[in-house]
Amino acid sequence: MRAVWLKEFGGPEVLVAGDAPDPVAGAGQALIEVAFANITFIETQLRAGAAGPFKVELPMILGNGVGGVITAVGAGADEGLAGKRVVSATGGSGGYAERAAVDAGGVIEVPDGMELDIAVALMADGRTATSLVRAAAVRGGDRVLVEAAAGGVGTLLVQLAKSAGARVVAAAGGARKTEVARGLGADVVIDYRQPGWAERVRETVGGVDVVFDGVGGAIGRSAFESLDRGGRMLSYGLASGKWADISEEDAVQRGVTLVRPPASPEEMRAFTLSALAEAAGGRLRPVIGQRFPLERAAEAHAAIQSRATVGKTLLEVR
Repeated sequence: MRAVWLKEFGGPEVLVAGDAPDPVAGAGQALIEVAFANITFIETQLRAGAAGPFKVELPMILGNGVGGVITAVGAGADEGLAGKRVVSATGGSGGYAERAAVDAGGVIEVPDGMELDIAVALMADGRTATSLVRAAAVRGGDRVLVEAAAGGVGTLLVQLAKSAGARVVAAAGGARKTEVARGLGADVVIDYRQPGWAERVRETVGGVDVVFDGVGGAIGRSAFESLDRGGRMLSYGLASGKWADISEEDAVQRGVTLVRPPASPEEMRAFTLSALAEAAGGRLRPVIGQRFPLERAAEAHAAIQSRATVGKTLLEVR
């Protein structure tokens, strides 16, 4: 089969398409004929060898999320899964390929009428956004600041927070990205590349009750300082390359809470199912901003790394 190999750490160019052995569904596994592969920011860091605690053994095939049709199941797996359209995690690797063997117990069937690309775009980002909004207990009247509001998770956070009745301030880098957030229903859009952006947040809404920090670094710190007493901050990404420098002591002094969402496998599955159900009901829409053929995975990584992307980036395998 065709796959994209990572044989050495480095820039996007180290991702090289080539042949790989066909996987086989082992005991308790299902074999997926992959149609779309999810790309996440953390995978660009794994490729660069800068993913902190994550251990990577080379050579490997990146990719932890796929969507496609199950063509075979191994011993002990539900034979009724054959022919089903599903999304699934791969266990950490093997997603940038034409086929993937996954844990049969972990696959999630795609709702009838939903396109596979939509389901793949929601699989990881949808569960993340859902878990964040629920952990923050967003309610009507809350003033919610979403950083990286034009990203895969951010675009979903804007929609979910609006659905909960919040007033949403969407912060993103550049006019193109702020307009994406505005189109999703954000009440206020702010370009955090502009000096004094955090002061403008306060001028506009008088402080915020919830911050969803997808950038980290100085931007995350400035967003933290926009919180009113009793506010909640949840960090889900580090587009800046590092987490915001915020301690529990800082939070106590400001009278705010650093919230960490639940993350058990059972809860994550439930959040994914919830996101898919919201999309199937027309209440949630992932923004798929870029699509690349499998062989051009390096270009996809370069686009994400340069911050030229909006919404979700997918690899089209079939």
